[in-house]
Amino acid sequence: MSAIADVFARCRAEKRAAFIPYLTAGDPDLATTADLLHAMAAGGADLIEVGVPFSDPIADGPVIQRASTRALASGTTLSGILRLVARHRDRLDVPILLFSYYNPIHARGVDEFAEQAAASGVDGVLCLDLPPDENTPDDFIPAMRRHGLDTVFLLAPTSTRERVRRVAQYSRGFVYYVSRTGVTGDHGELPKELVKETRRVRRKVNLPVAVGFGITTPEQVASVAKVADGVVVGSALVKLIEERTGDDGLAAAVEQRVRELTEPLRR
Repeated sequence: MSAIADVFARCRAEKRAAFIPYLTAGDPDLATTADLLHAMAAGGADLIEVGVPFSDPIADGPVIQRASTRALASGTTLSGILRLVARHRDRLDVPILLFSYYNPIHARGVDEFAEQAAASGVDGVLCLDLPPDENTPDDFIPAMRRHGLDTVFLLAPTSTRERVRRVAQYSRGFVYYVSRTGVTGDHGELPKELVKETRRVRRKVNLPVAVGFGITTPEQVASVAKVADGVVVGSALVKLIEERTGDDGLAAAVEQRVRELTEPLRR
C-alpha cells in the first residue's frame, strides 16, 4: 500500500475525511515554500499538493495564476522543487502529491521525471491536462508505476461514463473530483448538486474520492467531508500567502488557517 493510500485508510479508521491543502511551489520563493510545507503539516494536513508553476495554467483561476507568475519570476524550476522535497521530505511526515501540467514532465522526459520525483520523496503525481484516455502517452502511467508513484486523475460533473471508468482504472491513491466546471477559485456557495454527484462518483470508483475547487471555509470543509473521503483547499490558502507575503508571520498564519479549516474534521 502506498503512503497516500495509507493516509486514506488511517482517516477512514478515524471516521473522518482527509484534509489536503495545496500551494504553488516557489511562491514567493522556494525557501518560503519549505516553511509553508512544515506549517501545513503542523496545522493538520494529511497530504499536501505541491503545484509546479506553469506559464499557461489553464485549469487555474486568477489566484493560482498569479502564484505561478510569482514563482516563475523567482526562478523556480522543476529541479529546484524536487530538491526542496528531497531536503524536507523526511521531516514532513505527510505524503507529497506533485500537481503539474504535462509540459514540464514531457520536457524532462517521462521516465527521467518519474525516477527523479520518486528519488526526491514525491509520493504521487496529478497531471492536470493529461486525462487517461486514448491521448495519454503510452509511457506515462507505466513510468509512474515502475517508480512507485501513485497517479491521480480528475473527474468533473461533465465526465462521461467512459471517462469515469478509465479514471477508476488508472488512478492510484485516490480520485480527485472537481466540484464544478470552470477553473479553481472561490465561487461563493458550493454547487447544490455536489452531494448527489459525489455519491454517484463514489459508487462507481473503487478508490477514495477527494473533492476540490471552490472550498474556502471551515463550514464548506465540514459539508464536503460528509460525502467525500478527502477535502482539497487550494486558492483560499494561496490567496492568504499572496496577502501575507513579506510578513514575518506568514508561516504561522498559514498554520493557523489550516488548523481552522481542519477543525471540523477533528470534532
